[in-house]
Amino acid sequence: MSEAVVVPAIGTGSSLACVRSLGRRGIPVVAAAASESAPAAASKYCRETAVVPDPSTGLGAYRDALLALADRDDVLTVVPLREPDAYVLARNRDRFAERVAAPWPAFETFERVRDRRRLFDVAETAGVPAPETEVLDGWDVRARDAVVKSRYTVLVEGDATAYPDVTVVPAGTDPDPDALEERMGHRPLVQEYVPGTDEYGFFALCDRGDPVATFQHRRVRSYSYTGGASVFRKAVDEPDLRKHGTALLSALDWHGPAMVEFRRDPRDGRFKLLEVNPRFWGSLQLAVHAGVDFPHEYYRLAAGDGASTGRGEPARETGDRPSDVAAESAYETGVGSHVLRGELAYLASLLREGHDDPAERPSLPEETARILASLWREPNFDYCSRDDPKPFVRDAAGVVDEYAPSLSGVAAAGRAVPTVARRLWRG
Repeated sequence: MSEAVVVPAIGTGSSLACVRSLGRRGIPVVAAAASESAPAAASKYCRETAVVPDPSTGLGAYRDALLALADRDDVLTVVPLREPDAYVLARNRDRFAERVAAPWPAFETFERVRDRRRLFDVAETAGVPAPETEVLDGWDVRARDAVVKSRYTVLVEGDATAYPDVTVVPAGTDPDPDALEERMGHRPLVQEYVPGTDEYGFFALCDRGDPVATFQHRRVRSYSYTGGASVFRKAVDEPDLRKHGTALLSALDWHGPAMVEFRRDPRDGRFKLLEVNPRFWGSLQLAVHAGVDFPHEYYRLAAGDGASTGRGEPARETGDRPSDVAAESAYETGVGSHVLRGELAYLASLLREGHDDPAERPSLPEETARILASLWREPNFDYCSRDDPKPFVRDAAGVVDEYAPSLSGVAAAGRAVPTVARRLWRG
């Protein structure tokens, strides 16, 4: 029988994508959940659920819970799905590697990605285009639109973690650096604002800098019209995106999964680096729909990493990859995938006031029509599956209270749902 994989059961589609992908191949899955109500834990492909502390408020206790699971003889590895997962696994890599396969980077490499200032230094050396970035004190933010953001992708303070804010500063505005520093806990960065919302992701599973599998997508819609996590995306194949993403991960000597996020700059047509997410990404299911089964490739990489035949074996050298793991991935471009609750959140964002982002607010009727058309043409979903419906039902039940007050203005879209409802179960 295959060894089990520990998958954090969290509120993103990546968790469910891992559970389904591995479970359908007969690989046992242990869902590590802060709550047994997590959608991924409801999947018929989840063998068991282990309740663990929430890393946002108990990072040390979460680490200890994962180490306890890793101590089990039947566990092969752990999957990083969010920044706190990646932080805990990288920070304690030696301890985990004594117990399980550890296909993720060493802490020093992880820190070069978490620290945006260091990341953009690496990008410059690797020849990867990026927006101009400085510490806030060295930038005249009044001259042009800018983005003020934390130096770190995730903040770690004692036993707690947090995702810092990103503030769009229109030209002519003079923010208070001291107030921003107090809010973020350090002197933040300011970055040239790249106009538009044409965002792309380059996704890779790497074996010490060498790609094992790669994929790309273009973000069509996000939770808000101003940006954020994607709710509808399509598979693409852009040579420049591949070149820049591969160059950056190679320069980092990256090990494990990563998402390299870019925005295409309409002023010169070039892809500009935004950040690197040191983990599997929220839109993981799209890659599986298109033909790149990253969770299974991760399992195969872990199985070749020394842990499946005994704990604590030395790490393999670069290039010692199993010969049957392909270095490049073929996949179907044009495939799309939806997060249905995310589509509702996107429509709700068109009704909210107070956005300071210079992006133009789209028309609600036009966007509603586009969403319904894309649901008809691309009936692929992160949660909704006729084969495994319980996670979708559980996720939908949790959405009602969160979004109901904001959705009165999009109620008309509900009248069109029966027209496409029977298509939804093809995911």
